Amino acid sequence: MASRIPLSVGFVLRELTKIYPTADCTLDWTTPLELLIATILAAQCTDARVNIVTKKLFQKYTSPQDYLHVSPQELERDIHSCGTFRMKARAIQESCHMILQKFGGEVPRTMPEMLLLRGVGRKTASIVLATAYGIIDGIPIDTHCIRLTQRMGLTKFSEQAK
Repeated sequence: MASRIPLSVGFVLRELTKIYPTADCTLDWTTPLELLIATILAAQCTDARVNIVTKKLFQKYTSPQDYLHVSPQELERDIHSCGTFRMKARAIQESCHMILQKFGGEVPRTMPEMLLLRGVGRKTASIVLATAYGIIDGIPIDTHCIRLTQRMGLTKFSEQAK
């Protein structure tokens, strides 16, 4: 096992900024709804694959209504290559329904409202809020980030410690 060298957060941030000066969301999107859909599709799928799928998807579907005016099976075919397509199609359609019914057709702008949408957890909500609206309400973290921060000595937190 590699030795853990404690690093300061400031040092890590400076080095990451040097290496990735223009780090940004790698999903292709133009509206908050597109970012929401792309982020839902990105679960257990690469951003590169999602961008291939959404290139056609976002031409076909431009509003929440568009996602609701097709059968689940048609939407499933459109997103099939992103994996877990049945679950994702259901999440997209139920989220679009709620966006229309509860939020006036607009993707919500608060964490509690975002978490009401099917298929949206804190990570997805944080990405959409920060990237689409500039609202920081949490930091999207995945298992790779947790593993790396432990290895760098920035945290002693572990999943088992919950």
